[in-house]
Amino acid sequence: MDKKYVLTGLGYAIIGLVLGIYMAATHNHGQLVTHAHIMLLGFVVSFIYGVCHRLWLVSPSRALVRAQFYLHQVGTLALLVGLFVMYSGVIAAWIQPLLAVSSLCVLAAMVLMKVLFIQASKNTN
Repeated sequence: MDKKYVLTGLGYAIIGLVLGIYMAATHNHGQLVTHAHIMLLGFVVSFIYGVCHRLWLVSPSRALVRAQFYLHQVGTLALLVGLFVMYSGVIAAWIQPLLAVSSLCVLAAMVLMKVLFIQASKNTN
């Protein structure tokens, strides 16, 4: 799972950098919040999860690992789409519920990562 996280993280980094360059070139920083979330949730957190898997999570529960990965990826992608639409000035009734649910998915993924990490540390002691 470490390689999947690093690959998706690098994908988010490319998207975030392209958006940042676009904002700089157009002098329109309306998507600054989206850009920050792409870089932090998409790139940094995914990369950190990849490092955790590589260094510490040697034999975790496969079902829990998959659930954690997909919760993070789906939650992050949905959150980023919602933020992009919202900061584009579109007013739609579905944006706030999407942002709420996707934020909870990202939170659940973080909690699952902590559970995986605690399980792994118990197995090594």
